Amino acid sequence: MKSASYAKYILALLLFGSNGIVASYILLNSYEIVYLRTFIGGIFLVLIFVLTKQKARFWKNKKHFLYLVISGVSLGASWLFLFEAYNRIGVSIATLAYYCGPIIVMMLSPLLFKEKMTSSKVIGFFSVILGLFCVNSHAFLEGEISWGLIFGILSAIMYAAIIIFNKKAVSVSGLENATCQLVIGFITVAVFMGVKQGFFVHVEEGNWLPVLVLGIVNTGIGCYLYFSSIGHLPVQSVSILGYLDPLSALVFSALFLDETLSFVQMIGAAFILGGAAYGELYRPGKRQWAVDGKKA
Repeated sequence: MKSASYAKYILALLLFGSNGIVASYILLNSYEIVYLRTFIGGIFLVLIFVLTKQKARFWKNKKHFLYLVISGVSLGASWLFLFEAYNRIGVSIATLAYYCGPIIVMMLSPLLFKEKMTSSKVIGFFSVILGLFCVNSHAFLEGEISWGLIFGILSAIMYAAIIIFNKKAVSVSGLENATCQLVIGFITVAVFMGVKQGFFVHVEEGNWLPVLVLGIVNTGIGCYLYFSSIGHLPVQSVSILGYLDPLSALVFSALFLDETLSFVQMIGAAFILGGAAYGELYRPGKRQWAVDGKKA
Protein backbone atom coordinates (compact mmCIF):
# COMPACT_ATOMS: atom_id res chain seq x y z
CA MET A 1 0.00 0.00 0.00
CA LYS A 2 2.76 2.43 0.96
CA SER A 3 4.81 1.62 -2.17
CA ALA A 4 1.78 2.44 -4.33
CA SER A 5 1.35 5.73 -2.46
CA TYR A 6 5.01 6.59 -3.05
CA ALA A 7 4.60 5.84 -6.77
CA LYS A 8 1.48 8.02 -7.02
CA TYR A 9 3.11 10.88 -5.13
CA ILE A 10 6.28 10.84 -7.25
CA LEU A 11 4.24 10.68 -10.47
CA ALA A 12 2.16 13.66 -9.29
CA LEU A 13 5.32 15.69 -8.61
CA LEU A 14 6.73 14.89 -12.05
CA LEU A 15 3.44 15.95 -13.63
CA PHE A 16 3.54 19.24 -11.71
CA GLY A 17 7.15 19.74 -12.77
CA SER A 18 6.13 19.48 -16.43
CA ASN A 19 3.38 22.14 -16.21
CA GLY A 20 5.53 24.86 -17.76
CA ILE A 21 6.64 22.54 -20.56
CA VAL A 22 3.08 21.62 -21.55
CA ALA A 23 1.97 25.26 -21.29
CA SER A 24 4.75 26.33 -23.68
CA TYR A 25 2.97 24.43 -26.48
CA ILE A 26 -0.30 26.35 -25.97
CA LEU A 27 -0.65 29.50 -28.07
CA LEU A 28 -2.77 31.40 -25.57
CA ASN A 29 -1.93 34.08 -23.03
CA SER A 30 -1.14 33.04 -19.48
CA TYR A 31 -4.50 33.79 -17.86
CA GLU A 32 -6.41 31.98 -20.63
CA ILE A 33 -4.24 28.92 -20.03
CA VAL A 34 -4.90 29.03 -16.27
CA TYR A 35 -8.63 29.60 -16.93
CA LEU A 36 -8.89 26.47 -19.08
CA ARG A 37 -6.60 24.50 -16.77
CA THR A 38 -8.67 25.15 -13.66
CA PHE A 39 -11.96 24.64 -15.54
CA ILE A 40 -11.01 21.25 -17.03
CA GLY A 41 -9.15 20.08 -13.92
CA GLY A 42 -12.01 21.18 -11.66
CA ILE A 43 -14.59 19.27 -13.69
CA PHE A 44 -12.37 16.18 -13.65
CA LEU A 45 -11.99 16.24 -9.86
CA VAL A 46 -15.71 16.84 -9.31
CA LEU A 47 -16.44 13.76 -11.46
CA ILE A 48 -13.90 11.69 -9.51
CA PHE A 49 -15.39 12.93 -6.23
CA VAL A 50 -18.91 11.92 -7.33
CA LEU A 51 -17.94 8.60 -8.93
CA THR A 52 -15.98 7.49 -5.85
CA LYS A 53 -19.05 8.34 -3.72
CA GLN A 54 -17.20 10.72 -1.43
CA LYS A 55 -19.19 12.61 1.19
CA ALA A 56 -18.91 16.40 1.24
CA ARG A 57 -18.12 17.78 4.69
CA PHE A 58 -16.54 21.14 3.82
CA TRP A 59 -19.65 23.12 4.82
CA LYS A 60 -19.87 21.69 8.36
CA ASN A 61 -17.13 23.90 9.81
CA LYS A 62 -17.71 27.44 8.53
CA LYS A 63 -14.40 28.75 9.86
CA HIS A 64 -12.40 26.02 8.12
CA PHE A 65 -14.43 26.50 4.96
CA LEU A 66 -13.50 30.20 4.99
CA TYR A 67 -9.84 29.22 5.26
CA LEU A 68 -10.36 26.84 2.34
CA VAL A 69 -11.95 29.62 0.26
CA ILE A 70 -8.97 31.90 0.93
CA SER A 71 -6.60 29.07 0.02
CA GLY A 72 -8.53 28.42 -3.21
CA VAL A 73 -8.49 32.10 -4.17
CA SER A 74 -4.74 32.12 -3.47
CA LEU A 75 -4.37 29.05 -5.70
CA GLY A 76 -6.02 30.80 -8.64
CA ALA A 77 -3.97 33.97 -8.12
CA SER A 78 -0.76 32.00 -7.68
CA TRP A 79 -1.19 30.18 -10.98
CA LEU A 80 -2.05 33.43 -12.77
CA PHE A 81 1.20 34.98 -11.56
CA LEU A 82 3.25 31.82 -12.16
CA PHE A 83 2.15 31.23 -15.75
CA GLU A 84 2.76 34.90 -16.57
CA ALA A 85 6.24 34.49 -15.08
CA TYR A 86 6.75 31.42 -17.30
CA ASN A 87 6.08 33.62 -20.34
CA ARG A 88 8.35 36.44 -19.25
CA ILE A 89 11.42 34.83 -17.66
CA GLY A 90 11.17 31.15 -18.59
CA VAL A 91 10.12 28.01 -16.74
CA SER A 92 13.34 27.43 -14.81
CA ILE A 93 13.75 30.87 -13.21
CA ALA A 94 9.99 31.27 -12.63
CA THR A 95 9.94 27.90 -10.85
CA LEU A 96 12.82 28.90 -8.60
CA ALA A 97 11.06 32.16 -7.69
CA TYR A 98 7.81 30.27 -7.04
CA TYR A 99 9.58 27.84 -4.74
CA CYS A 100 10.44 30.66 -2.34
CA GLY A 101 6.88 30.17 -1.06
CA PRO A 102 7.70 27.48 1.54
CA ILE A 103 10.49 29.58 3.04
CA ILE A 104 8.02 32.47 3.49
CA VAL A 105 5.76 30.11 5.44
CA MET A 106 8.74 28.94 7.44
CA MET A 107 9.61 32.46 8.54
CA LEU A 108 5.99 33.31 9.40
CA SER A 109 5.33 30.06 11.29
CA PRO A 110 6.39 31.45 14.72
CA LEU A 111 3.68 34.13 14.41
CA LEU A 112 1.00 32.04 12.71
CA PHE A 113 1.46 28.59 14.21
CA LYS A 114 3.47 29.35 17.37
CA GLU A 115 6.33 27.25 16.04
CA LYS A 116 9.81 27.86 17.38
CA MET A 117 12.19 29.90 15.22
CA THR A 118 15.39 27.91 14.82
CA SER A 119 18.81 28.82 13.50
CA SER A 120 18.31 26.40 10.59
CA LYS A 121 15.20 28.30 9.49
CA VAL A 122 17.06 31.61 9.59
CA ILE A 123 20.00 30.14 7.65
CA GLY A 124 17.59 28.60 5.16
CA PHE A 125 15.82 31.93 4.66
CA PHE A 126 19.02 33.88 3.96
CA SER A 127 20.22 31.06 1.70
CA VAL A 128 17.05 31.42 -0.40
CA ILE A 129 17.45 35.22 -0.56
CA LEU A 130 21.09 34.80 -1.66
CA GLY A 131 20.01 32.22 -4.23
CA LEU A 132 17.33 34.54 -5.60
CA PHE A 133 19.98 37.25 -5.99
CA CYS A 134 22.32 34.85 -7.82
CA VAL A 135 19.59 33.66 -10.18
CA ASN A 136 18.72 37.26 -11.07
CA SER A 137 22.14 38.81 -10.46
CA HIS A 138 22.36 40.52 -13.85
CA ALA A 139 19.11 42.43 -13.31
CA PHE A 140 19.96 43.30 -9.71
CA LEU A 141 23.42 44.63 -10.61
CA GLU A 142 21.89 46.87 -13.26
CA GLY A 143 19.36 48.15 -10.76
CA GLU A 144 16.45 46.56 -12.58
CA ILE A 145 13.84 44.05 -11.49
CA SER A 146 11.91 42.51 -14.37
CA TRP A 147 8.15 42.12 -14.37
CA GLY A 148 8.74 38.40 -14.80
CA LEU A 149 10.60 38.25 -11.49
CA ILE A 150 7.91 40.35 -9.80
CA PHE A 151 5.24 37.93 -11.03
CA GLY A 152 7.39 35.02 -9.84
CA ILE A 153 7.71 36.53 -6.36
CA LEU A 154 3.97 37.29 -6.25
CA SER A 155 3.28 33.65 -7.16
CA ALA A 156 5.52 32.61 -4.24
CA ILE A 157 3.59 34.87 -1.84
CA MET A 158 0.30 33.37 -3.02
CA TYR A 159 1.84 29.88 -2.73
CA ALA A 160 2.68 30.69 0.88
CA ALA A 161 -0.94 31.77 1.45
CA ILE A 162 -2.13 28.44 0.02
CA ILE A 163 0.02 26.53 2.50
CA ILE A 164 -0.94 28.70 5.48
CA PHE A 165 -4.71 28.70 5.03
CA ASN A 166 -4.85 25.10 3.83
CA LYS A 167 -3.04 24.13 7.01
CA LYS A 168 -5.70 25.92 9.03
CA ALA A 169 -8.57 24.13 7.24
CA VAL A 170 -7.87 20.91 9.13
CA SER A 171 -11.37 19.44 8.86
CA VAL A 172 -11.28 19.34 5.03
CA SER A 173 -8.66 17.00 3.62
CA GLY A 174 -7.78 14.64 0.80
CA LEU A 175 -9.74 14.64 -2.45
CA GLU A 176 -12.45 16.91 -1.02
CA ASN A 177 -9.82 19.51 -0.18
CA ALA A 178 -8.29 19.36 -3.67
CA THR A 179 -11.68 19.51 -5.40
CA CYS A 180 -12.89 22.49 -3.37
CA GLN A 181 -9.67 24.42 -3.87
CA LEU A 182 -9.56 23.81 -7.61
CA VAL A 183 -13.20 24.82 -8.08
CA ILE A 184 -12.66 27.97 -6.00
CA GLY A 185 -9.46 28.64 -7.92
CA PHE A 186 -11.39 28.39 -11.19
CA ILE A 187 -14.04 30.83 -9.94
CA THR A 188 -11.26 33.27 -9.00
CA VAL A 189 -9.64 33.05 -12.43
CA ALA A 190 -13.06 33.22 -14.14
CA VAL A 191 -13.85 36.50 -12.37
CA PHE A 192 -10.51 37.91 -13.55
CA MET A 193 -11.17 36.67 -17.09
CA GLY A 194 -14.69 38.07 -17.13
CA VAL A 195 -13.49 41.53 -16.14
CA LYS A 196 -10.54 41.50 -18.52
CA GLN A 197 -11.95 40.03 -21.73
CA GLY A 198 -15.06 37.94 -21.15
CA PHE A 199 -15.42 34.21 -20.61
CA PHE A 200 -14.94 32.96 -24.17
CA VAL A 201 -11.53 31.63 -25.20
CA HIS A 202 -10.77 30.82 -28.80
CA VAL A 203 -8.50 27.77 -28.99
CA GLU A 204 -6.85 26.95 -32.29
CA GLU A 205 -7.31 23.35 -33.41
CA GLY A 206 -3.66 22.38 -32.84
CA ASN A 207 -3.74 23.66 -29.26
CA TRP A 208 -6.49 21.43 -27.91
CA LEU A 209 -4.21 18.47 -27.17
CA PRO A 210 -1.80 20.34 -24.83
CA VAL A 211 -4.79 22.17 -23.26
CA LEU A 212 -6.46 18.84 -22.44
CA VAL A 213 -3.20 17.32 -21.23
CA LEU A 214 -2.60 20.28 -18.91
CA GLY A 215 -6.18 20.26 -17.63
CA ILE A 216 -6.90 16.54 -17.32
CA VAL A 217 -3.49 14.93 -16.82
CA ASN A 218 -1.30 17.55 -15.14
CA THR A 219 -4.06 19.18 -13.09
CA GLY A 220 -6.92 16.70 -12.62
CA ILE A 221 -4.99 13.43 -12.43
CA GLY A 222 -1.97 15.16 -10.85
CA CYS A 223 -4.05 16.61 -7.99
CA TYR A 224 -5.89 13.32 -7.53
CA LEU A 225 -2.62 11.35 -7.28
CA TYR A 226 -1.13 13.97 -4.98
CA PHE A 227 -3.96 14.25 -2.47
CA SER A 228 -4.81 10.54 -2.50
CA SER A 229 -1.23 9.62 -1.63
CA ILE A 230 0.11 12.16 0.89
CA GLY A 231 -2.27 10.97 3.62
CA HIS A 232 -0.62 7.52 3.50
CA LEU A 233 2.97 8.78 3.62
CA PRO A 234 5.14 10.07 6.48
CA VAL A 235 5.22 13.86 6.65
CA GLN A 236 8.98 14.11 6.22
CA SER A 237 8.95 11.79 3.21
CA VAL A 238 6.39 14.11 1.63
CA SER A 239 8.66 17.09 2.38
CA ILE A 240 11.84 15.49 1.05
CA LEU A 241 10.30 14.05 -2.11
CA GLY A 242 8.49 17.34 -2.69
CA TYR A 243 11.73 18.78 -4.05
CA LEU A 244 11.28 16.58 -7.12
CA ASP A 245 8.75 19.17 -8.35
CA PRO A 246 11.17 22.11 -8.85
CA LEU A 247 14.10 19.85 -9.72
CA SER A 248 12.14 18.07 -12.44
CA ALA A 249 10.95 21.46 -13.77
CA LEU A 250 14.58 22.56 -14.15
CA VAL A 251 15.52 19.30 -15.91
CA PHE A 252 12.47 19.35 -18.20
CA SER A 253 13.02 23.01 -19.17
CA ALA A 254 16.62 22.20 -20.11
CA LEU A 255 15.67 19.10 -22.11
CA PHE A 256 12.56 20.33 -23.91
CA LEU A 257 12.86 24.13 -24.00
CA ASP A 258 16.66 24.49 -24.25
CA GLU A 259 16.64 26.75 -21.21
CA THR A 260 20.05 26.84 -19.59
CA LEU A 261 21.16 28.44 -16.35
CA SER A 262 24.51 30.19 -16.11
CA PHE A 263 27.04 28.97 -13.57
CA VAL A 264 26.02 31.72 -11.12
CA GLN A 265 22.34 30.89 -11.66
CA MET A 266 23.01 27.19 -11.00
CA ILE A 267 24.68 28.18 -7.72
CA GLY A 268 21.62 30.30 -6.98
CA ALA A 269 19.32 27.35 -7.70
CA ALA A 270 21.35 25.24 -5.25
CA PHE A 271 21.04 27.97 -2.60
CA ILE A 272 17.25 28.26 -3.09
CA LEU A 273 16.44 24.54 -3.06
CA GLY A 274 19.15 23.65 -0.56
CA GLY A 275 18.20 26.50 1.76
CA ALA A 276 14.52 25.57 1.68
CA ALA A 277 15.34 21.92 2.37
CA TYR A 278 17.81 22.79 5.15
CA GLY A 279 15.40 25.13 6.90
CA GLU A 280 12.53 22.67 6.70
CA LEU A 281 14.25 19.37 7.48
CA TYR A 282 17.31 20.04 9.66
CA ARG A 283 16.91 19.89 13.43
CA PRO A 284 19.84 21.86 14.91
CA GLY A 285 19.10 20.92 18.50
CA LYS A 286 20.13 17.32 17.90
CA ARG A 287 22.08 17.90 14.69
CA GLN A 288 19.99 15.39 12.83
CA TRP A 289 17.82 15.26 9.76
CA ALA A 290 14.16 14.34 10.05
CA VAL A 291 13.32 11.34 7.87
CA ASP A 292 10.02 9.47 7.64
CA GLY A 293 8.61 11.42 10.54
CA LYS A 294 11.39 10.29 12.89
CA LYS A 295 14.88 11.41 13.79
CA ALA A 296 17.38 9.57 11.60
